[in-house]
Amino acid sequence: MSQRDWQTRSKPVRLTKREIEVLSLIAQGRSSQEVADTLFVSKRTVDFHLANIYEKLNVNNRVKAFRRAAQMGLIPVEAFFGDVAD
Repeated sequence: MSQRDWQTRSKPVRLTKREIEVLSLIAQGRSSQEVADTLFVSKRTVDFHLANIYEKLNVNNRVKAFRRAAQMGLIPVEAFFGDVAD
């Protein structure tokens, strides 16, 4: 799916609060197990959330998920990289 395709989808992509938490922790370089420990859930639950994120964003890995979510404005990039308009 091209960038234009996901921008013109009829149904907007929405991530749940928990999916955003999971993706944010993954973007910090944490493993699924580390995310699970932080959120007090099982690794299987984290992997379940990641699978949902991948499906919603039409991607197949963590890096692509973060990039797509950032491009779509679903997660605040500044929280990870500081002020990028220096």
